[in-house]
Amino acid sequence: MTRGDLTDIQWVRLEAALPPLPKMGRWPRDRRQVFDGIWWRARTGSPWRDLPERYGPWETAYTVFRRWQIDGTWAKILEKLQVKADEAGIIEWEVSVDSTVCRAHQHAAGARKRGLPIGGTRTSGLADEPEDHGLGRSRGGLSTKIHLAVDASFHVLAAVITGGQRGDAPAFEQVLGQIRVPRPGPGRPRTRPEHVLADRAYSSRQIRSYLRRRGIAHTIPEKRDQAGHRFRRGAAGGRPPAFDRETYKRRHKVECRIGLLKQARGVATRYDKLAVRYEATIQLTLIRQAL
Repeated sequence: MTRGDLTDIQWVRLEAALPPLPKMGRWPRDRRQVFDGIWWRARTGSPWRDLPERYGPWETAYTVFRRWQIDGTWAKILEKLQVKADEAGIIEWEVSVDSTVCRAHQHAAGARKRGLPIGGTRTSGLADEPEDHGLGRSRGGLSTKIHLAVDASFHVLAAVITGGQRGDAPAFEQVLGQIRVPRPGPGRPRTRPEHVLADRAYSSRQIRSYLRRRGIAHTIPEKRDQAGHRFRRGAAGGRPPAFDRETYKRRHKVECRIGLLKQARGVATRYDKLAVRYEATIQLTLIRQAL
């Protein structure tokens, strides 16, 4: 075992969440070795062809990574770990929402312009490759934005990929709509947090109305221009939204989680041409950090 590889305890936790081995056909290589190789690539941001020999052929690692992205295995593994955490009472349903911009390497450009179907159906994440591949052009060049919903115990409950130039507020409902943690027994998956924390970028009537309709308490500061416009309207402007400064201080957890997620260089800088591959890299990182 080298630096960054799974320990024996971590492998036992991961192996319980992996899909069963095929009953027929040729068995794959040592899955622990393959997973360590896939994680090495995400951790270092290196090309697949530079995978060290101790992890076996790079073609095997890439094939497994791609196949598990197409059939949604990465998302299923992450979901199983979330179910175990929720069953143990670790997940706290006070959710903070925020986003982060990741620069795209020049190797991330050049994919075909039209969207590419990835096959199958997905309950969360990207169902098809978007036409813009989740890349946006701004003054800093090509970039991708990751929108996250993080609970109070630093578990990422949802992640949405968009172009780097996209705003935060338009993706808010999509982020909360992807929160889905199945229950270990009978019953519907849990999709509604108890409380939502967000910064001023999410201060809008549409977002506040959406949260009220779903019965979700929220702490979102009001923008200065919105407060000024409401004040100028007098009584017609309505009451200011409730805001608890002490509760809002707990929003720092999403910022800390973004910093932890970006410790994987394959996430901090996007090298994947396709958005679905980059999303799988993020899911792989969340799996590795949850073990």
